[in-house]
Amino acid sequence: MVSFVGDRLGPPVEDLDLDGILRARGTTLPRNRVTDRITGGVDRAVGITYGTAPARDDHEIPLRIYRPRALRDARTDVPVVMWFHGGGWVLGNVLDYDPTCTFVAGAVGCVVVSVDYRMAPEHRAPVAVEDCVDATTWVGVNGDVLRADTTRMAVAGDSAGGNLAAVVAQVLRDHGDTRLRHQALIYPATDLTMASPSIREHANAAVLTKRSIDAFRDHYVPAGRDLRDPLLSPLFGRLDGLPPALVQTADLDPIRDDGIRYAAALNEAGVPARLTNYLKVPHGFAFMPGAAPAVGRQQRWELATELRSALAATG
Repeated sequence: MVSFVGDRLGPPVEDLDLDGILRARGTTLPRNRVTDRITGGVDRAVGITYGTAPARDDHEIPLRIYRPRALRDARTDVPVVMWFHGGGWVLGNVLDYDPTCTFVAGAVGCVVVSVDYRMAPEHRAPVAVEDCVDATTWVGVNGDVLRADTTRMAVAGDSAGGNLAAVVAQVLRDHGDTRLRHQALIYPATDLTMASPSIREHANAAVLTKRSIDAFRDHYVPAGRDLRDPLLSPLFGRLDGLPPALVQTADLDPIRDDGIRYAAALNEAGVPARLTNYLKVPHGFAFMPGAAPAVGRQQRWELATELRSALAATG
């Protein structure tokens, strides 16, 4: 079986040993007319630079930074979106998300900071969470470095990245950090106990199967760890006081109900959450908007619109 999981085409994760995982991570999608049609292509009006943020264990977290060229470097009033890529906390890379991140930067008019967090199985939970929290915190207090307004920030990500974005929002809330104005969660994994009915309903779905979900979780979660720990499963965290959310789900996705349940729980906790379940598309559809152009355009329009509104300057 060949699968397209988040950001890669190749053997499913359950068929990969560590060497195979490392090779998959290091393999990027080719840039040509075919892949550009599928992924949306890279917006050449957005410049790409690099940076690092310090982690709590002295590791330097690589950052890939996107800024629309029309927003001249002298401007410091542009908001920031922190992006966390998908891939089950095991696969994926920041380079393959250039089409997504350049789109967000250009459509929203913001700086996007994509975090190259450490992955499993070499670095099990909660290392990825800690890297994402540390990178977001560092960006938040270094707006002058990015020439951006870090009082207006959002976190965003797809799949495992949606999980990380939701967890980062909870951790920063607990730390009293009020910079986050929004969380954009694209088919997020929110319950690692696997209690969502859609996991059984779509156990053999295209793109992502229950076997792959099991393998990702086994790589990511240390043995004996409580799966209801909010650092793993944000659905079980305290939800009041979080920033408003956009939750986008895919109807044919085994983790569809993770997103639906999380949006409902946010609303119940008094957090405004907009939920859109996109019909007749599988997990990963937002990464390949050209595969279903009408749905892809709608998903991107909604994402950009929600982020623009949430990050708009006030006063």
